[in-house]
Amino acid sequence: MKIRFEKVGQLAKPFHAGKGGVVLEGTLQKSEHHRVILQGETKGSIAVACNRCGASFNYEMSDPLRLTISDRIIESKDDLDIIEFLDGEIDISFILQSEINTIKSEYHYCKKCQKNEEAFEMEF
Repeated sequence: MKIRFEKVGQLAKPFHAGKGGVVLEGTLQKSEHHRVILQGETKGSIAVACNRCGASFNYEMSDPLRLTISDRIIESKDDLDIIEFLDGEIDISFILQSEINTIKSEYHYCKKCQKNEEAFEMEF
């Protein structure tokens, strides 16, 4: 789902996008001439692997999301949650996939391994 940068105005514009059991919904609102604020939430379930035993399980997510989106290169250390779309289109699907990849790259433990208090050692 792509939205032209110039179509976003001062009034909040709602959006809804989904991919593989995860939904990103929220609003886009222009904050400055070349900046848009994305305020939303990711909800859903994704399959992840336990980092201890390797078993696959579903991870339920419900995370708030606030990003600054720009159509120009921004060199600011004040706001590190900036995504630059230099082609003039805000790609909501790209943002959603990025959030899914972030969750998948974190450490996850299944319920069985969360309860296991033993030290985990493996010899190679």
